[in-house]
Amino acid sequence: MQFHHHGYVSGDPRVQPAAGVGIDRPAELPDEVDVLIVGSGPAGMLAAAQLSQFPGVNTRIIERRPGRLAIGQADGIQARSVETFQAFGFAERIIAEAYRITEMAFWKPSPEDPSRIYRAARALDDATGISEFPHLIVNQARVLDYFAEVAATSPTRLKPDYGYEFRSLEVAEEGQYPVTVTLVHTAGPNEGQERIVRAKYVVGSDGARSKVRESIGCTLAGDQANHAWGVMDVLAETDFPDIRTKCAIQSHDGGSILLIPREGGYLFRMYVDLGVVPENDKGAVRKTTIEQIIAKANDILHPYTLDVRNVAWHSVYEVGHRLTDRFDDVLPQDRGTRSPRVFITGDACHTHSAKAGQGMNVSMQDGFNIAWKLGHVLEGRSPESLLDTYSAERQVVAKNLIDFDKEWSTLMAKKPEEFEDPTELENFYVSTAEFPAGFMTQYTPSMLVAEPAHQDLAAGFPIGKRFKSAPVLRVSDTNPLHLGHQTKADGRWRLYVFADPAQAGAPSPTTDLAEWLANSPDSPLAATPEGADRNAWFDVKVIYQQDHTGIDVGAVPAAFKPQVGPFRLTDYENVFGTDPQADIFEQRGLDRGGVVVVVRPDQYVANVLPLTATEELAAFFAQLQPGRQPEVARTQADRPVAKHSATAAGAQTVAPTLVGNGA
Repeated sequence: MQFHHHGYVSGDPRVQPAAGVGIDRPAELPDEVDVLIVGSGPAGMLAAAQLSQFPGVNTRIIERRPGRLAIGQADGIQARSVETFQAFGFAERIIAEAYRITEMAFWKPSPEDPSRIYRAARALDDATGISEFPHLIVNQARVLDYFAEVAATSPTRLKPDYGYEFRSLEVAEEGQYPVTVTLVHTAGPNEGQERIVRAKYVVGSDGARSKVRESIGCTLAGDQANHAWGVMDVLAETDFPDIRTKCAIQSHDGGSILLIPREGGYLFRMYVDLGVVPENDKGAVRKTTIEQIIAKANDILHPYTLDVRNVAWHSVYEVGHRLTDRFDDVLPQDRGTRSPRVFITGDACHTHSAKAGQGMNVSMQDGFNIAWKLGHVLEGRSPESLLDTYSAERQVVAKNLIDFDKEWSTLMAKKPEEFEDPTELENFYVSTAEFPAGFMTQYTPSMLVAEPAHQDLAAGFPIGKRFKSAPVLRVSDTNPLHLGHQTKADGRWRLYVFADPAQAGAPSPTTDLAEWLANSPDSPLAATPEGADRNAWFDVKVIYQQDHTGIDVGAVPAAFKPQVGPFRLTDYENVFGTDPQADIFEQRGLDRGGVVVVVRPDQYVANVLPLTATEELAAFFAQLQPGRQPEVARTQADRPVAKHSATAAGAQTVAPTLVGNGA
C-alpha cells in the first residue's frame, strides 16, 4: 500500500481523500446520475466499488431493501474471486474470517451394508496448484460489506441508496441523460411514491426476477427445473466425522447431500436431495418444511445422526439452467448502429444451481467487466464503442458456466448404481477444478484483446486469460512479492515490461522502450491528461532478469519510476528483479529477449508484444483512446442511441459469435 505522497496520513490509509463527486456528495438520490446500478447484490456492489474509484463519475446504487443484507444465500468464494478481492484490498481480512476448503470427502453406500454410508475417497481441492489463493466459504452478506466499505472510503464516498425499487425505464434517442428510470420508495415517509431519475447508463443487478431485464425485452430461456433440493444453514450436534469437511454424500436409496462447512467453526450448510419434481407438482415441493429436510438428511446420513439445534436460514429450490440472449439493450438488428445504455449482470442474465459455487463468483466478474468500461467511457479515456464488448464477452462465459453446471448437478443427483465408474464423481471434481476456480475464462480477439501473433514470447500469459501471478523481488526494499498482487482495482491498464538481459539503464531494447513510453507522442501514456500524475492511467512495471543485487535502481529509466503527487516524489515500487527461488521468466515461459505483457483493468491479458513493437503497441491503444482511434472506431463511437421501451424490445437473438473457454 502506498500513501503519504500527498502529505502525512495519520489515520487509516485505506480511506482515500474525497475527490470529484465525493466532495459534498448529496445524501439524497439526485435527479440525474451518470450510472444508476439497480440492486446491491455481488455484481452490483462490485460494480459500485469499481466505479467509486472514478472521481468524475456520478454513480448511485439503489436497493429495495431498507438496509444492508443480513443473511445471504451464496457462500462459495472461488480462487478467482479471492484474487479480485486482493485487487480491492480486502483479501487478507476476508480470508482470516472465512472457512478454507482444502479437501473434499466422498461418502457412498458401504459395499458390506448399503444402508450405511462410508468415506470412500478424499480429493485435494487444488491438487495441481491452480492458484496461490484459497477456496473459501463466507456468507454473501460479508462480501457485500467489504465492497460497501471500499466504495464508502473511495474518492466518491459512494454508499447504497436503500429503500428504492425499480419499476421501469425508457431510453431516448438523444439527450445528456437519455435513460429515464421510474422508481418507487419502499421505505420511509415517502413509501409508495414514485420517483424519476435520469441516467446516462443503467446496470441491472436485480436478480433472477429482474425488472431491468424485463424493461429491455430480454427473457431467460433454457431448461425447466426438474430436480429439487432443500438447503439449510444450521447449528447441530452430530456424530458424522466429516462435519467440518466439504463432502459429497450419496446414500443407498439415491438421496444425496452436499455438505459445506461455514465460517466460524460451527455453522454448516447442507444441500439435501429432495428428488425429481413431478410435472404436475405445481410448486408443492417448495412447501417442504425444514423438519422434512432435516428428516431426509438423517435418512441419507445413516448410521450417523443429525440433531439440529438452530436454523439460521433454509429454503427449497429447483435446479434450472437459463440464460438471456444478450446482456444489454441493443437488439440484434441494431448491433453496430448504436451503443448500449442498459446492461444486466449476474442472476438477471444467467441462473443455474448453487452447488457448483459459481453464481456469486461469475456475477462479480460481470460487474467487474462492465464497471471499468463505463468508468473509462464516462471519464473520456475510451470511446463508447468499448461498451459493446460487455455482452459479447460475458454472455459466452455464462453459457459455458451453465453447460458445466448441468453436468455437475446431474452427477450430484445420480443414484450410486447409475454410475458406470464408481469414482466418476470425484474424478470429475478433480479434473475440472480449474473451471469452477474461475481461471478458464478466455476472451477472444476484439478491440480489447489482440490476436496472439506473439504469444510464444510469453507462453504462461495466454492472451485473453487472466494474468497469472508469480513471485518476484522488489528492488527498492528487497521484499519478495507476488507480481500480480501489486495490481489494484483502480481502473488503470498495466504494462509489464519483462526486460532483456542487459543491465538496467544500459543501451538495450528495454531502455529504448522506456524512452518511447516516456516521450513519444504515439505512446499510450501521452493520452494522460495534463496535470495528472504520469501513472494516472497506466501502471508501468519493469521486471529485470537479474536478482535485486544486480540492479542499480538509480540507472532504471524514468518511465519505470514516475514522479507522483503534489511534491513530485519518485515512485520506486515498480522495479523488480527475479526471485532466485522462483524465476518468473522460467515459470511463465517468458522469452529471454524481453517481452511486454499488456493487462486490462480487470486483470485479463490483452496483448503480448516484443520490446521493439512500439508501432503495434501504439496501434492497439489508439482504438481505445478518443481522438487517437482509427476512423472506423470513431464512427461507431458517435452513433446515436435508439429509442425503445419494454414493449419495443424483446426479440430472441442468437448468441454473439465471440467464443470463450469457460467461466
